[in-house]
Amino acid sequence: MTTFKTILAGITIAAGIAISGMAHAETLKVGSTPTGVPFTFLDTKTNKVTGVMVDIMAEIAKEAGFDVETEPLAWSALIPSLTSGKIDAISAAMFATPARAEVVDFTNTIYGYGEGLFVSKSDTTQYVSYDELKGQVIGAQIGTIYIKKLQDSGLFAEVKGYETIQDMMRDVNAGRIKAAFADYPIVAYQIAQNNFPNTRLVTSYKPTMTGDIGIAIAKGNPERLAKLNAAIAKVKADGRIDAIVKKWGL
Repeated sequence: MTTFKTILAGITIAAGIAISGMAHAETLKVGSTPTGVPFTFLDTKTNKVTGVMVDIMAEIAKEAGFDVETEPLAWSALIPSLTSGKIDAISAAMFATPARAEVVDFTNTIYGYGEGLFVSKSDTTQYVSYDELKGQVIGAQIGTIYIKKLQDSGLFAEVKGYETIQDMMRDVNAGRIKAAFADYPIVAYQIAQNNFPNTRLVTSYKPTMTGDIGIAIAKGNPERLAKLNAAIAKVKADGRIDAIVKKWGL
């Protein structure tokens, strides 16, 4: 009888530990912008942030044993929120640049792309380089690699900074600026949805500010980084990332 009670107690304790472990999966607060269609954006039907990077982050987190709580943040607030501990990770269309890697850690690459150039439909010039826009007023998003490079070039009358790509597209659409530069897939998606009918994506343009996208986490957590990298490798290998990209029409 004593042996049976001892065995039963051991089974009960083991089950309790297992249940407790399942109930206390670590939750990552993940910062994503609500305006980066189709990568991260606010779905007005559900009032939740959704998109390519939200779906990819969900699969990576599930594989790594984390729960996810998505925090909508302005693009310029993403890294400050991560370094100050308000969030645990960033999943957005963010290039893993050397300058950013000095303040945050990036996972292995998920995918990469470059900038797109968009102008008014009334401008039919087939631009190849941004040099051809010398002396013009152009736009770029605050906090991106594009704005600094364009400003440092000294080519333009003004490089206006914008919080969102949609704001830039409205100004191009209305003729308030000559042209603007932003993440190619986001611009292509917006124009394909006919959200800005007077705006044209310049398909002849050759991007020079390309980069790789990864998930950013705060420095000093190599174990978390290793878990995320292992999960990324798995969801790449089994086709889940490809399926998500296809789902969003990219």
